[in-house]
Amino acid sequence: MNAINRTNLPAIGAPFEGGFYAGLFALNGETYGLIVSPRAEGELEESRWGKYGHDLAAARSYNDGMANTQAMADAGSDLGRWMLALDIAGFTDWYLPSRDELELLYRNLKPTEQRNYCSFRDGDNPSSLPAGYPYTKESPARTSCIAFADDGEQALAPRWYWSSTQCSPNGAWFQDFGDGLQGLDHEDYEYRARAVRRFKVTP
Repeated sequence: MNAINRTNLPAIGAPFEGGFYAGLFALNGETYGLIVSPRAEGELEESRWGKYGHDLAAARSYNDGMANTQAMADAGSDLGRWMLALDIAGFTDWYLPSRDELELLYRNLKPTEQRNYCSFRDGDNPSSLPAGYPYTKESPARTSCIAFADDGEQALAPRWYWSSTQCSPNGAWFQDFGDGLQGLDHEDYEYRARAVRRFKVTP
């Protein structure tokens, strides 16, 4: 994985390294850039997270989606295996985003003008750079990137998307891309999923 200098980063939503640049986050003391996949190649409309009642301690990270996805795949998750098998534009390091990575996608690429759901700590994201704080009704606003807004070619649908972060043997985190609701649901329910990849960023 080649590191990219921070001064050379593209604008949010711009095409970059197999997908579209979506923002910065911290992982293990390093800075990473997040890339969301093209919708046509990297999104599933309906997928189960995994096997209900199966405790995956290795899939509990809030910011390491790759480690979570590998744990999912090792446990037999079709969704995890599908993500790891992706080859988009020659890149083969795609995975299902963690809870904080998924939140970063919503914060920077929100597709709708709906008011944000503001219950408890929706939007709290200690991994994003800069750190994300709980939403207000108006912030974040709909993205200014036309391709990701409303029914744009790359827009995330205003539906629930799975993250790769498990919270219990029975549930995993999701995010609603209509209003930003973050919650937990049964792993054998079918929701959308969108692949991401990451790259190191230097000062």
